[in-house]
Amino acid sequence: MTVIGDVLKVVLKSLPIMLLAGCATTLAPEEDPVFLKLTDLESRLIRMERVIDNQSLIEMATRIDRLQSEIQGVRGDTETLTFQTHNAAERERDLYVDIDGRVQELELTVSQLQIAISEFLAEGEEPTPVILLPGSDQDAYRAAYGLLLESRYDEAASALEQFLAVFPSSPLADNAQYWLGETLYVRRQYLAALPAFQEVVDEYPGSSKLPDALLKIGYCHYELQQWNAAQETLQRVVREFSSTTAGRMAKQRLERLMQEQG
Repeated sequence: MTVIGDVLKVVLKSLPIMLLAGCATTLAPEEDPVFLKLTDLESRLIRMERVIDNQSLIEMATRIDRLQSEIQGVRGDTETLTFQTHNAAERERDLYVDIDGRVQELELTVSQLQIAISEFLAEGEEPTPVILLPGSDQDAYRAAYGLLLESRYDEAASALEQFLAVFPSSPLADNAQYWLGETLYVRRQYLAALPAFQEVVDEYPGSSKLPDALLKIGYCHYELQQWNAAQETLQRVVREFSSTTAGRMAKQRLERLMQEQG
């Protein structure tokens, strides 16, 4: 466009001279050489402008095509990465599910083996020494509970069973029944602990140990991988005893159960 401007400047400067020369002659416009020259210059300028404009359009079109190609390439790469990421996420999820399933199978196997070993050892063990409980029900209860605190679980279980047999109507009977289940739970004898804790629920529905007994029933089902029973029992503890320590512990175990089950 600079060349065109220079040409226009030359033409404008020479225009007065050309007009004067035209005025000095009486030739018709189509025969006037100045008029013909100006007409020719104008036509050439128009053609040059069209060429320049066409070249600019061509360059712009070329750039647009190149940009569109680059955009399509980027879009294709993005779609490929998205697809690969999605597939990787699915593979990771499938791998997690597979590993989780295997872990659950192993945990169940280990739990079953522990129960079998405990039962096997129990058959070969010497009989638990008979504990002679002292006088009143309170004295007998304190003696049995003392054995539990000393982690002498076999002797504690025997003493608690003796207490329940001798003092079935004692106000401490519900506590004794609960701690009898606890002696089994701490030794991972979950199958045996379940009916002991259930006895508290069935025979002592007004006991202060009811929330704890229900919590331990849920724990036993959890350890035995009886998921539905564990969830149902723990939900009952949360629903009926939410303000107690047992209720809070049941809520925590429920959250853990939900996370493990996905």
